[in-house]
Amino acid sequence: MKLKKMLIVGAALFAGVNAQAADTELEFWTMNMQPKFNAYFEQATAKFNESNPGLKAKWVDMNWDQIQPKLIASIAAGNPPALVNFNVPWVHEFAAQGNILPIDQFLGANKAVYSTNAVKDVQVKGQMYAFPWYNSTQIIAYNKDIFAKAGIKNPPKSFDEFIAIGKQIKAKTGVAAFAPKMSDMIGFFFYAGLPVITDGKAVFNSPKHVAFVQKFADLYKAGVMPKDVFKMAFEQEIAAYNSGKIAMMTTAAQGLKRTETDAKAIYDKTEVAPFPLDAGKLNLGSWMMDFVIPKGTKDPAAAAKLGIFLTNDDQQLAFSKATESTMPSTKKANLDPYFQSGAKSADVVDRARAVAAKSMDNARTLTLTPGTLPDETVMTKKLQEEIQNAVEGRKSVKEALDTAVAAWNEKLKK
Repeated sequence: MKLKKMLIVGAALFAGVNAQAADTELEFWTMNMQPKFNAYFEQATAKFNESNPGLKAKWVDMNWDQIQPKLIASIAAGNPPALVNFNVPWVHEFAAQGNILPIDQFLGANKAVYSTNAVKDVQVKGQMYAFPWYNSTQIIAYNKDIFAKAGIKNPPKSFDEFIAIGKQIKAKTGVAAFAPKMSDMIGFFFYAGLPVITDGKAVFNSPKHVAFVQKFADLYKAGVMPKDVFKMAFEQEIAAYNSGKIAMMTTAAQGLKRTETDAKAIYDKTEVAPFPLDAGKLNLGSWMMDFVIPKGTKDPAAAAKLGIFLTNDDQQLAFSKATESTMPSTKKANLDPYFQSGAKSADVVDRARAVAAKSMDNARTLTLTPGTLPDETVMTKKLQEEIQNAVEGRKSVKEALDTAVAAWNEKLKK
């Protein structure tokens, strides 16, 4: 009898050891999240592990420039992590290389959780290659006093109205209206619903492209845009708005914290509105992050379970609350009172967050697929130079775009 009991106890202990050994470790990598968001990821990891017996998520954070080389090395060594935090261009690059897995087979009904454009962002040849995670988008912050002096009662509802308001502001007040980010004309073309490359050839010198860029040239000539607009990046635009040199700025909701801190008088005069859509029906300034399953991951189905968990409505909402600056890529989370109740807040940052949340269905990462341009640095620089030549009046818009297209097509032929 004693021997029988010993055998039973021994078998139970052996089973327990085996059960522990059978836990599947799911290491997932993020970029630049420590130490600020340790609490969020520790809680998320614990929650997943508690609700998924047999699976053990393990969070690893690293600098953004370490992710790709470490992933490539781990794939080559046959020991990649379960999930890796990517941006949208990397998804397309690694999908083309065959180094990450399509995820549609694991999603099922969960695919409907994500916004339509978030899904499109990570589709390659009709298949999803990433779990959409956090996002961002731009809104308009505008000076109510300058609007009132210009006789403007409502923010613009379309891009053409945005331009018309800008002209009215300059004419009535003498203040420049806005400082569009002229360093990203490719993004502007997509925003306007205009193609950049078709059938392997640059096509951004069509009459529609010329007419679109001509709008900026006309605005520049009329002083609606500051004369140093081509030197202005994010910091310079905020500084110009905070000093009253421009009436509007395009910003993320959290960017207004800088105005509150550095220019409280301007902040108290600030109201917010969605950045109006153009023919592309897409927001400006979106940049989505996501999670991918690397090739060679030991248990892709388990990795997908973790990916679905980290990007579900509840977790995306919790992450947005932790960051106070990011927006979810899921439909339901953006409708949460955390965002929507801010529409009636006395705090303009809360109002800005509500405005951004309502526009997230139109958020799309407006960029060319990596590998599209054989000499990306040189080609984008050439486009930038010619756009500046056109806007500042050294060349006609048609001549400038023809020159850039010819230079691009020479590179694309090779």
